[in-house]
Amino acid sequence: MSEPSKFLLTDSQIPTAWVNVLPSLPVPLDPPLNPQTRAPLTPQDLLPLFPMELIEQEFSPQPLIDIPGEVMDVYRLWRATPLYRARRLEKALDTPAHIYYKYEGTSPAGSHKPNTAVPQAYYNKRAGMRRLATETGAGQWGSALALACQFFGLECTVYMVRVSYDQKPYRRMLMHTWGAEVWPSPSGHTHAGRGVLASTPDSPGSLGIAISEAVEDAATHADTNYSLGSVLNHVMLHQTVIGQEAKLQMRQAGEEPDVVIGCFGGGSNFGGLALPYVLDRLAGQGPRLLAVEPSACPSLTKGKFAYDYGDTAKLTPLIKMYTLGHDFVPPGIHAGGLRYHGASPLLSHLFHLGHIEAKAYAQLPCFRAALQFARTEGILPAPESSHAICAAVDEAMAAREEGRAKVILFCLSGHGHFDLGSYESYLSGKLQDYEYPGRDIDIPVSTR
Repeated sequence: MSEPSKFLLTDSQIPTAWVNVLPSLPVPLDPPLNPQTRAPLTPQDLLPLFPMELIEQEFSPQPLIDIPGEVMDVYRLWRATPLYRARRLEKALDTPAHIYYKYEGTSPAGSHKPNTAVPQAYYNKRAGMRRLATETGAGQWGSALALACQFFGLECTVYMVRVSYDQKPYRRMLMHTWGAEVWPSPSGHTHAGRGVLASTPDSPGSLGIAISEAVEDAATHADTNYSLGSVLNHVMLHQTVIGQEAKLQMRQAGEEPDVVIGCFGGGSNFGGLALPYVLDRLAGQGPRLLAVEPSACPSLTKGKFAYDYGDTAKLTPLIKMYTLGHDFVPPGIHAGGLRYHGASPLLSHLFHLGHIEAKAYAQLPCFRAALQFARTEGILPAPESSHAICAAVDEAMAAREEGRAKVILFCLSGHGHFDLGSYESYLSGKLQDYEYPGRDIDIPVSTR
């Protein structure tokens, strides 16, 4: 009988609590700052944008936070997600490494994003909201929130980064199918969007600009809250279901990872897999944790660790993070979900303390690795996840050169069925690489 390649959990093994790393940090996070007063943010400062239950999770000292039953009912539609061993890829690489991937593409939206979209919609519905406003890059987050809003009877408005709006029309159609209204960002629907269009009519947009539009929308409508798909602590919290399940499944496989890998934009995908393992590292053991970002938008590897705004119009709180500057507009790479100027403050803090590693790749080698993965394992990866695959392949080839076994675990955060235009550009030789140009980063608050 052949050895297993798929590791599954039963419904009774789905995590019933989210793992909160905040109380275990050896050094506490620097507090977010009010953008007007520059004083440490209070929960009341966030009430115009978020429900109190999410605000409490943002600062919670509790190591575990129970998942509400209504959220669990939705999670069970696709969780637990499978863990696979990539035996065919291992054979193609002729490596002694064992490569595992946690596949989040089985959710209805096709990515890991519903793990936080569902609880965010739930808590906002409980708070009496009628509508949620948000941004999206490649459309994975926007489609996840549109789906979650349908589940809980909320309206949804999505500001989609212009370049991705044009590159990925089918993701936009998926959002429409689930009832959301979708605007290309920068748009003429907000003061922030009109300001960008006045100065740069052909702007490709950025997540920073789209966040400005969504925040403005929420702040100017009493029945509307803002919802964010990455960066914030409560988003990282919700995504820890990924790593909790992976740890159980790796035990099923009888192995422990030597390195855990995830693609990195704002941090939700990488954080979801890595944060449960961070607790092991903080206890003096555990695997290497490798965040992989695009070389065109390398916030961890080329950014500054400093206070900065999360958006272009400077409407959000100031947070201590690795940043390329809130006014940075990345090139139009096809991994639209990774085109963010900043990073999760929690993951930035852990990177600064040395508990996380980071590496940047250009998009051509990532698409090459994605194609090899698709031709061996059968799943077409999203361009964002191709960064994790590229790093996993490099780790496996290093194991071959060193002549030693290595256990590699990465998160395949979603499928690429709506990214076929990207693959067509790659296969036809039209895709090009972009490198971060290097720039002076405008820091609004001096590093303390």
